[in-house]
Amino acid sequence: MAVGCLTETPEGVILNVKAQPRSSKAGIDGLLGDAVKVRIRCAPVDGKANKELVETLADAFDLPKSMVVFKSGETSKTKRILLKGVTSARVREVTGL
Repeated sequence: MAVGCLTETPEGVILNVKAQPRSSKAGIDGLLGDAVKVRIRCAPVDGKANKELVETLADAFDLPKSMVVFKSGETSKTKRILLKGVTSARVREVTGL
């Protein structure tokens, strides 16, 4: 099932994410177009921003970091990320969609 910023799969939910690096604090900041905006403190250098993005999403959804997997966009601000074992209802609850 695909709804705007998320696609439900048998593995979990693929979430469209718009990363905002160099933010004053990390966290999920609601919907921005067809993606969920996630603020991260690190600059996009040497994969540090992606690492912090994974940590931020893992914390928000109470998942081990290994359950947050890039599907595409590792070098882009807009990414598709698989949250393994997560339902679309849980994504809506955490993100406020």
